Amino acid sequence: MHRRLGAKMVNFGGWDMPVEYPSTGGLVAEHKAVRGSVGVFDVSHMGDIRISTARSRGGALTAVQHITVNDAAKLAIGQAQYSAMLYPSGTFVDDVIVHRLGDDDFLLVINAGTREKDINWVRENTASHDCKVEELSDAYTQLAIQGPRAIDVLQKLTDVDLRPIRNYWFTHGVVCGLKNILIARTGYTGEDGFEIYVPSDVATSEDVWTKVMEAGREFGIIPCGLGSRNTLRLEAKMALYGHEISENINVWEAGLDRYCKMEKGDFIGRSELELAKDAGLTRTLVGLEMIERGIARDEYRCVNEQGEPIGVITSGSPSPTLSKNIALAYLPPSMSAIGTTVYVEIRNQKAKAQVVATPFYKRAKKSASPQFAGAV
Repeated sequence: MHRRLGAKMVNFGGWDMPVEYPSTGGLVAEHKAVRGSVGVFDVSHMGDIRISTARSRGGALTAVQHITVNDAAKLAIGQAQYSAMLYPSGTFVDDVIVHRLGDDDFLLVINAGTREKDINWVRENTASHDCKVEELSDAYTQLAIQGPRAIDVLQKLTDVDLRPIRNYWFTHGVVCGLKNILIARTGYTGEDGFEIYVPSDVATSEDVWTKVMEAGREFGIIPCGLGSRNTLRLEAKMALYGHEISENINVWEAGLDRYCKMEKGDFIGRSELELAKDAGLTRTLVGLEMIERGIARDEYRCVNEQGEPIGVITSGSPSPTLSKNIALAYLPPSMSAIGTTVYVEIRNQKAKAQVVATPFYKRAKKSASPQFAGAV
């Protein structure tokens, strides 16, 4: 289907994925559609793990608390939270979205590139808990409808009143005539939007995609690929595994401490995080804006005025929204203050940049769906 739409396809973690759709303007057009109106992403490559117990004795909750850093006990049924799974070293297995389906029933959405590793890790580290672990990754086609008009598009296709659903909450309802579809007000773009989980058979998936496109025609909806997904999440400073977070980076360095609830009790990686916190940071994630000409690409070195290495770019790109070249980088805390000048090595030349506040872009708050309302 994506090939018929003229998508440029790339290999992404073993998946054949659309990176952009030149026929509708490509990456920049897709990015601006999401910021200004609405776009739709096929994110069916994402992984899904259900952890539950039929007896509702708390086994699933205990397991989720053991393997994730956030406090799942605070979730109401129908609420979701950003979280992460850590190795005993306190570094990242992966970041996840935890959805509470029932009293002792949870759905973890994981990254595609780490899917097999994540599932094996979850099974190994919940084996001693009274719970059932199911991989449901191939059961769903997941579509992300993102942008300020996403609610108008999806409302045409469902019997659920979408307005009361707050950010990082979800419900189930009829979508495109299909019953019991999970509808989550989440996303990876920094905009309002919804993710829907529909049966993964080809006919159903293509039918839902087509109906979403038809419903969004009046709002200028276009298909969006991995390229614009990356520039959108970068502007919003949303972490990407293998870039801002990895098996070599801990929670404090990544600046994700607000999601790490040390007070909830023990979890995998907690003891090492305590030691790391006491030891202090040697690097921290910052935002950079290029002052001199050049694009700070992933893995480029950051240097000081004397040319000595001080850090590395984790993600970098032109920002279609800001019309500036931006990046995220790990730097020493002593060089992380807003306004600090650093240099990026681009083709063996130093290009000046400065540390700026992040996120680079934050959508305006609205009473119907405030930024991060309900997120815990």
